Amino acid sequence: MSVQQHYNLLLVLLSYVISVLGSFTALQLAVLIPLARTSQQRIGAVLAAGAAMGVGAIWAMHFIAMLACDMGMPVSYDPLLTSLSAVIGFAACSLGLFIASSGDFNWAKLAAAGICMGLGVTGMHYLGMAAVLMAAYTSYDMNLVATSMIIAIVASIVALWLAFNLRGRVQMIGSALVMGLAVCGMHYTGMAAFNVEESNGPAPTGIAGGVGGANLGATIFVVTLVLLVGALIIHYKRQQRRAAISI
Repeated sequence: MSVQQHYNLLLVLLSYVISVLGSFTALQLAVLIPLARTSQQRIGAVLAAGAAMGVGAIWAMHFIAMLACDMGMPVSYDPLLTSLSAVIGFAACSLGLFIASSGDFNWAKLAAAGICMGLGVTGMHYLGMAAVLMAAYTSYDMNLVATSMIIAIVASIVALWLAFNLRGRVQMIGSALVMGLAVCGMHYTGMAAFNVEESNGPAPTGIAGGVGGANLGATIFVVTLVLLVGALIIHYKRQQRRAAISI
């Protein structure tokens, strides 16, 4: 029998909020990439923006949204696969930013970077899904999987274009709101592709040692929120120091 997925609407809302804040932070930090004077500064700016986007906007959103989904049975998450999915999200976004920022900015480079980043984000999502431990049979609707991948690639291309073409604070806020919708759209399309059927067999090995808990989603939200806000504060203070020095 197929299991109906039910969502905790508060955690769904928090997943969107964190994706917007992560996107805004990434856009703010990406401003420093074309301004970098040395390769070391450029790599540092790429990694900082990649972490904000890949881990803050995408991975944290994904995991909070996963915890928002009630499968109607005990669920935990393989800690190794869950951690690896975060690394993939960070690496994919950093690589996309690195490719897009190398040399002259053009549409061919943007498309290549967006595809790379989108495929990485898709891999992050489905690896995170593979980390789910529960006593059930799972399968995927491949049409929806393909749709989620296309959404991820298009969202990545848009995110990269915004990162290198927007400078105004208001525009960045609006763009972050749109990016949050795109990131959530990719995730929930992927979740719609996820079919779960009850199993009378034993629970999978390792479910007791997996990551879980009723308050885990809220905890991840708070921790990620603190890290992103901290990154923004540091970024703004550095900008103020640069402005003071240039006067």
